[in-house]
Amino acid sequence: MTDTLALVPSGIDTYRQPVIYMTEDCHVCRSEGFAAQTRVRLDLRGRWIIATLNVVKRGEWLEANTAALSISAWQAIGAEPGDRGRFSHPEPPASASLIRAKAYGDRLSEGDFTAIVGDTLDNRLSEIELAAFLTACTGDRLDEAETVALTRAMLAAGTRLDWGMQTVLDKHCVGGLSGNRTTPIVVAIVAAAGGLIPKTSSRAITSPAGTADTMEVMTPVNLDAAELRKVVEAECGCFVWGGALNLSPADDHFIRIERPLDLDSTGQLVASILSKKAAVGSSDVLIDMPVGPTAKVRSREAAVALGNRLREAGRQIGLKVVLHISDGTAPVGRGIGPALEAADVLSVLRRRSDAPADLRARAIDLAGELLQLGELADEGSGRACAEALIESGEAEAKFLAICNAQGGFREPSVARQRLEVIASRTGVLTSVDNRVIARIAKLAGAPRQKNAGVRLNVHPGALVQRGQPLFEIHAETSGELEYAHAYAQAHVDVMKIGEIAS
Repeated sequence: MTDTLALVPSGIDTYRQPVIYMTEDCHVCRSEGFAAQTRVRLDLRGRWIIATLNVVKRGEWLEANTAALSISAWQAIGAEPGDRGRFSHPEPPASASLIRAKAYGDRLSEGDFTAIVGDTLDNRLSEIELAAFLTACTGDRLDEAETVALTRAMLAAGTRLDWGMQTVLDKHCVGGLSGNRTTPIVVAIVAAAGGLIPKTSSRAITSPAGTADTMEVMTPVNLDAAELRKVVEAECGCFVWGGALNLSPADDHFIRIERPLDLDSTGQLVASILSKKAAVGSSDVLIDMPVGPTAKVRSREAAVALGNRLREAGRQIGLKVVLHISDGTAPVGRGIGPALEAADVLSVLRRRSDAPADLRARAIDLAGELLQLGELADEGSGRACAEALIESGEAEAKFLAICNAQGGFREPSVARQRLEVIASRTGVLTSVDNRVIARIAKLAGAPRQKNAGVRLNVHPGALVQRGQPLFEIHAETSGELEYAHAYAQAHVDVMKIGEIAS
C-alpha cells in the first residue's frame, strides 16, 4: 500500500488545528506531490480528517515512511499505536469561491454560510482561507440579513439543548472591559432565586481572562451536555466552558483565527453570541454592553446600533434580547487575570468589607434585571431582591453548590512573582486605558498562566501620591514579569494623573 504510512503521536499541541508531519523524502510525499503546508486527507478505519502538512528532515526526530500527528489530529482520527493511515489529496473546498466573493464585497446567503461553516468544521479550509473569510466580515461588512443567516448556519451545525417550555435566562457581556467578571455573581444570584440559568461561557479571545478561564480557577468547567444538564437540574445554574459542548462549534474555529489577528466584526460578534445562547436553550438574554473610549464599544450610539442588531437577529431566531448599557470608562474590580478576578468574585459573594464596590454594584444591577425578565421579582424590585440574596449569603451558598456539583470548589492561588508600578507624580487619577492595562496583564502570562495578571490599587477619581503603588503585576516567571513591566514603563499614560483641583 504505497499511499499508507505508520502513524505515531507527535505530542505537539496545535490547539484545534490538525497537523501532520512527514519527512521530506517520504515516499507518500514524493508520489502524491505533497509539500509543506499542503492540505492532506488521512483515512483510518472509516474515519477521515483533513490536516495541514509540515515537512521535516529525516532523522531529526521522525523516521522515514512514518507520519506524526499533532495532538488534535491524533484525537480527531482516533488513532492507536501501530495504526497505518492512508493519505491522499482532499477535494478542494466548495466554499473557497464563496470566501473570494465575500472578499470582493458580494452578499452571502444562508446556504453560502452553511457551506463555509461545514467546510470549517471538516477542516477543509486552510488557516489562510479562514483568515480571509473573517477579514472579509470585519467591521460592518455583514448586513442584518447576512448576520441572521450566519447565526442560523452556526446554530444548525451543532448541538441544541432543550429545556422544555421553561423560561431560560442568560447573560452576556460583549467585552472590552478588564475585570468585569459579573457573570459568576449574577448566575449565583439568579439560581438562588430559582431561575434557570445554564451559563456557558467562552475562554478569552483578546482579553486577559474569559469567564470560563476565571471559573476554571475554582471548579472544573469542561463538562459535556449530560453533565451540564445534571448540574442545572440540581442547582438551576452552571458555569461551563461552551467549547466542550459542540454548541455552535464553528465559533471556536473562528475564535482561533480571530485571537491572534485581534479582529472585531459586528456581524460575527452577533452571530457568535446569539448562536451560542440559542444552542444552550436560552429564551431570554440580557446583553451587558460597556461603553467607553478604550472599551470595545466606544460610544452610546454604537452601543444602541449593536443592541438593535442583537435584538433583531435574536427575534428572528426566537430569542428575547434585552440591552444593558453600562459604564466602560475604566476596569472593574481590582483583579485582571483569571485568579485575580476569581478572588474579586469570591470577595463579593462572601460579603467582605474590602470587596470591590463597583463589581458588586454591577452584578446586582444585572441580576436584578434578569430577575425581573424571568418574572422572579416584581417590576422595579429586582435590584433589591438581588442585593438581599447577596446579603443573606444565599448567593454564596448557591455558588458553592454549583461548583461542588461540577466537581468541587478550590480557592484561587497567588502568583509567585509580583512587582508594583508606582505613581511618578502626585495628583488625581483621571483615567485608565483598558486596552493597555489588559495588554500588560496578557504579557504577564494571562490567561494561559491562571495566576498572572494585574491587580489595581486605585481607580479614577482617587488622589494619589508620588511613589504610591498604582497597580501590581503578577506573573509565574521572572521573564514574563520583566516583559510586562517593560511594556508598562513604555506606556506610562496607562493611568493618567491630573492636577489636583484648587
